[in-house]
Amino acid sequence: MTVDTPNRVQMAAGHWRPRFVANGIDVNDFETVLAKTTEWADWGPNWRDAGAVHEQLGRDAEEHGHTVSATAAYQRAAWCYHLGKFLWFEDPQVHAHLRDRAVAVYRKALAHLEPPAERLEVPFEGHVIPGHLRRPSGVERPPLVLIVPGLDSSKEEMFTIEDEFLRRGMATLSIDGPGQSENSVHFAIRPNWETVITPLLDHLESLGLDGEFGRVGLMGISMGAIYGPRAAAYEPRLAAVVGLAGPYNLGDCWDALNPLTRGGYIFYTKSADEAEARQKAYTLNLEGILDRVTQPLLVIHGARDRLFPPDQAERIAREAPNSTLVMYPDGNHVCNNIAYKYRPLMADWMSENLR
Repeated sequence: MTVDTPNRVQMAAGHWRPRFVANGIDVNDFETVLAKTTEWADWGPNWRDAGAVHEQLGRDAEEHGHTVSATAAYQRAAWCYHLGKFLWFEDPQVHAHLRDRAVAVYRKALAHLEPPAERLEVPFEGHVIPGHLRRPSGVERPPLVLIVPGLDSSKEEMFTIEDEFLRRGMATLSIDGPGQSENSVHFAIRPNWETVITPLLDHLESLGLDGEFGRVGLMGISMGAIYGPRAAAYEPRLAAVVGLAGPYNLGDCWDALNPLTRGGYIFYTKSADEAEARQKAYTLNLEGILDRVTQPLLVIHGARDRLFPPDQAERIAREAPNSTLVMYPDGNHVCNNIAYKYRPLMADWMSENLR
């Protein structure tokens, strides 16, 4: 499918405005950048410029000892940099710059978040799985929720979701696994996430952190909703799983994906072309897996999801023996247009199941 350049700008805006506004991007920034972006080639550079404004505000505030203001500005800068590159691959050098700036600038905010975050680096296949660990204030031995992004999201984008769990007395660990953000450099995305979660939990035990936390749950977003159940099928230390807006079989959804998302799969699977990425998409599935997922599994989906049809979620819920399906008739992909509905429900469910 060939799409001209201006349509790609509108496609990105139409699909992902709710997502990024729900995850911290100022709606005024979104509208300002969109208004001056007529060519898709300018999407990344224009978001880079928006991020630079916030990063400078952060530096100015930091120089004057205004830590709260600096922290918020650095977060906004990182989110702008991430939005510039998440499905934009027109210039590899600019893409890499945006990825690295998103990570580096957000790191300046970690210690000053409320509650603060600690960067973890879990040794993994010659590299690391980086993560942001946050602990709720005043809670002894809280449950721990692993937050797993999807195809094009990142641990830096998980702040508002983390807060839903933290406010309910749960700790959070948001990670970049294979093919995600920081780890898109070293690895392609993969289906067998037991190879990721098991060494991560082993590392937490080696640090003695398993004694600090209670039961462990996992919340996976979009493609993370494949990764989570696949890990749970082989990892009994996961006590509960949320699968938010994931496919049952990505290959079955391929033909309906928009060109930007297809481009993301080409990039993050390190495929040579769309044909190779399409072939790999069929390996990203839950076939023959879900009957092994005996933990409580909450499946959340929007009936207006344009990436993964609702019947994908219905099949997941049908095949998992201990599942609950929540289908929002008005929800889009990841239900970002109704975050006020699904996020409290999801966090309350996780709290109940990790007690």
